Amino acid sequence: MRHNKKFNHLGRTASHRSAMLANMAVSLIMHKRITTTLAKAKALKMYVEPLITRCKDDSTNSRRVVFSYLQNKYAIKELFSTVAEKVGDRPGGYTRVIKLGTRKGDAAQIAFIELVDFDENMAKTAKAGKKTRRSRKSTAAETEAPAAEVAATEEPKAE
Repeated sequence: MRHNKKFNHLGRTASHRSAMLANMAVSLIMHKRITTTLAKAKALKMYVEPLITRCKDDSTNSRRVVFSYLQNKYAIKELFSTVAEKVGDRPGGYTRVIKLGTRKGDAAQIAFIELVDFDENMAKTAKAGKKTRRSRKSTAAETEAPAAEVAATEEPKAE
């Protein structure tokens, strides 16, 4: 029976899996986005999100707990300084997994996993305006009207 076996073993022993997830977590923290298979990305999401939650409280105990998982002091420094500043007010959901398609060699599903607050393209910013056919015509009409007014005001000055 399969009771209480919720996480993906990824076809590896426990030590190999923990080492692989730790290395992938370090790469994600340092580079902010990595490309991997979909199964590994989902497993990494479950592995790294509690660590990011732990980095909100910058205490010696939190640093020691996270270091016991990652074993990389440069990643710890990056996590507790840069990443903690960005995710300080976010209640969860620090990573995003986006599917990219399949790999040519073995048809494995490929995805990239990224830290949400570090992607400038997906950031919620005020957009300049919608570009549609109607808006182009209306802006063209608006630009012609002030130009006509300027031309009308310049003609009496010339005479």
